[in-house]
Amino acid sequence: MARQRDDTSIRRNYGGLSSEERAAQRRERLLEAALELFGTQGYAASPIERLCTEGGISTRSFYEEMGSREALLIALVDQITSRAVQRALEVLANVRDQPLTVQVAECVRAYLEVTCHDRRSAKVCYVEVIGVSSAVEDWRREKRLLISGMLAREAEQSAARGEIAERRFDLFALAIIGAINSLAQELVQTTDPGTEITLDEICDEIAYLVNYGLSAS
Repeated sequence: MARQRDDTSIRRNYGGLSSEERAAQRRERLLEAALELFGTQGYAASPIERLCTEGGISTRSFYEEMGSREALLIALVDQITSRAVQRALEVLANVRDQPLTVQVAECVRAYLEVTCHDRRSAKVCYVEVIGVSSAVEDWRREKRLLISGMLAREAEQSAARGEIAERRFDLFALAIIGAINSLAQELVQTTDPGTEITLDEICDEIAYLVNYGLSAS
């Protein structure tokens, strides 16, 4: 019986790692490969075979870990945007004593600093994820509504305290997200000399829109 347990342990801990740990490593390598290829060559130009070669895994492992290229794209963007939301929440906790307009502007900057950490992540989050399939679009809408809901709730609470005027904040929140997405797309796609857009310029423009949209009058 002891011998059987030892054999099972060896099978489950090949190379000192459990099967779960090896699976986590394969998944991380796939995400890194997706960031590199989707973020440089583009989603359409990155077939599964190339992703597997870049990630150093077999196609069988790819399907076991991800199931599809769509699922890999969603997993990658979800990983990046989840980090961005977490960073924005950390910043929000530090500026709670500031006016709502400052809170929103600072959170947007924190979010963009993560999603636009480099050109690859910006390209994946704001360009390559668009129009891939109905499944990806459904995921994008779900994420968009989640983030806009957070912004709308903050605005509603501020209005209840009399700090800003009452209005329909769900539409305002979606409008701000739409502006962020459009400006971030230009950040990625504008390459002509003298026409480049910087992250600071995007943040300044969003801050202007937020100040105008959340005025107390």
